[in-house]
Amino acid sequence: MLRIGVAPHCLWPARDEEVDGVLAIAGTAEELGFDHVFASGHALAGDSGVTPDPLVTLAAVAGATERIGLVTSILVLPLYNTIVLAHQAATLDRLSGGRFTLGVGTGWDASEFAAVSVPFAGRGRRMDEQLGTVRKLWRGEGEPRLGVLPRTEGGPRVWVGGGSDAALRRALRYGDAWHGAGLDAAGLTAVRERLDGLAEGTGRDPGTLALTTGAFLVPPGFAPAVPVPGRPLGGADASIESVRDELGALAEAGLAACSLWLPVATEELPEALGWVADEILPHFAKD
Repeated sequence: MLRIGVAPHCLWPARDEEVDGVLAIAGTAEELGFDHVFASGHALAGDSGVTPDPLVTLAAVAGATERIGLVTSILVLPLYNTIVLAHQAATLDRLSGGRFTLGVGTGWDASEFAAVSVPFAGRGRRMDEQLGTVRKLWRGEGEPRLGVLPRTEGGPRVWVGGGSDAALRRALRYGDAWHGAGLDAAGLTAVRERLDGLAEGTGRDPGTLALTTGAFLVPPGFAPAVPVPGRPLGGADASIESVRDELGALAEAGLAACSLWLPVATEELPEALGWVADEILPHFAKD
């Protein structure tokens, strides 16, 4: 079954107060049967609006919920100290009962890197090294030993984002899943074909790498509160049928999980979640 998650706040919130309801929305998402909630994050305010820290956000959500999965989508890994990040992720996985998934990418905003005194150049190579180190630390191999090891054997699941050949190879080497954004079924099929072609030398059967993606959905009857980046799920004038059909095509193309941004007004987010739960989850969410 296709696993469907949701962000616990609106897309690109303009005011700090718009993320104050994250815990309530996450609780609602759990009650409605969503598979996971996800949090992205940038260190600085910018065009993407208010962005709370993803690990702190998900730690708070973990304490306010019992079953729902917790995903970073995505965390800009090269901004972080490797050992500190590995320990934070291990702690979150342990205290949440193994519900955590670490979704990572290289990032694109050079100003963030400058703000934390981390070189922007070479961040992809640095991320490769980080992922290899994090995996070893989670397994408790060698020195140093983390302050606490994850509850999940071998560490939390890792989703690796990015569309370049280097990013796809990175996903093959270190990921449990590749994580994209805004793909239709044809685009997803093309990614699978690229993974097949890039797998040689990675030591990985590409068929064992899951495919996941983020998507933007404006449910019927709702108006977008911000400009939707790219084509929204189900089209610009989405209907129940068009959303179901597109998700069905993605599932047939091999999509394992879809993380939904709902770019509606903050006050309309609970109702929008209810629409997805009523009209979409029964058809695709896991039992």
